[in-house]
Amino acid sequence: MGIKAAVVGSGFMGRVHAEALRRLGNIEVVEVVGRDPAAFHAALSDRSVTAVHICTPNAAHFPMAKMALEAGKHVLCEKPLAVSVEEAVELVELAVSKKLRNCTCHNLRYYPMVQHMRRMREAGELGEILVAQGTYSQDWLLYDTDWNWRIESEAAGPSRAMADIGSHWCDMAEHISGLRITRLCADLQIFHKTRKRPKREVETFAGKTLAPSDYDEVPVSSEDFGAVMFRMGDRTRGAFTASQVSAGRKNRLSIEIYGSKSSVAWDQERPDELWIGNRNTNNQIIVKDPSLLRDGARSYADLPGGHSEGYDDTFKQVFRRFYKSIEDPAAANPAIDPEYPQFADGLRQLQILSAELNSNRLHAWVDVES
Repeated sequence: MGIKAAVVGSGFMGRVHAEALRRLGNIEVVEVVGRDPAAFHAALSDRSVTAVHICTPNAAHFPMAKMALEAGKHVLCEKPLAVSVEEAVELVELAVSKKLRNCTCHNLRYYPMVQHMRRMREAGELGEILVAQGTYSQDWLLYDTDWNWRIESEAAGPSRAMADIGSHWCDMAEHISGLRITRLCADLQIFHKTRKRPKREVETFAGKTLAPSDYDEVPVSSEDFGAVMFRMGDRTRGAFTASQVSAGRKNRLSIEIYGSKSSVAWDQERPDELWIGNRNTNNQIIVKDPSLLRDGARSYADLPGGHSEGYDDTFKQVFRRFYKSIEDPAAANPAIDPEYPQFADGLRQLQILSAELNSNRLHAWVDVES
């Protein structure tokens, strides 16, 4: 077998990572670590383990990623990279000083049609980017009886909807457009000021059939919803919402990029389709087919036209590029883009998140640190 990896976290995301790694064919998952600290330290002490995947609740990302880097392991960490800008800066600097590979798992960039949009923009087909807009909407926390560790600030950090899914939207908007969000105005809302926490553990995204006596009522301090207006430089404008209380929307990241020549729109719940909008000719809907994708996007699709590629495939694409950069000495040059989001990208999203929280607190437009 090839490289050996350890996955830290045995919940929903840990299982997704382990499955995607097995699909690569050249990575052996030798350890899956749950909540036992001794098992984590044992994985770091295992000299056969080359890379560590951090798939724990958010507050544990920083200390675990830091320990893994200090142990000489390459690290792939779920987003958000940390719960503060300061923690993220420390991880970026540590990874650079240790000359270790590092990845923040903003996997949603890697749907084939998202990459096709990016390549269209790079080829000049969209023209000047004028507007970016959209939403990331879910319904799994619609009721006050819906519960998950992400609701607890001690485990998830100061933000929920914006950190958990809003960060994915912003990362994709910047990735497709090639522009950076420079200034924003955010309005966040907690619809359920208290929630009913089950007295026993429940699974992420799972429905609940518990009786009233099975809950404790607890206060909530993180947002269910957020709306953000933003600027990308002098001319480009945009707006998006992130919601975990939108009935019927299971996992809908919808993004629209409008340019001076043409526009593109994509919906994660219909991942193989891409809408292309034109002013003076008919609009188009194209369907994923690797043989028809732009050259730079083709390698992100492994299956032929008519064979859907979805959420789990995006992890495979990120992991493939992460491990290729470990195996390829030529990619050790930091000037070479390894084609996956790094810790610096995780820091970037925490800078945006910090601005969103600050804007909501001040009820004002604020600059985004760069």
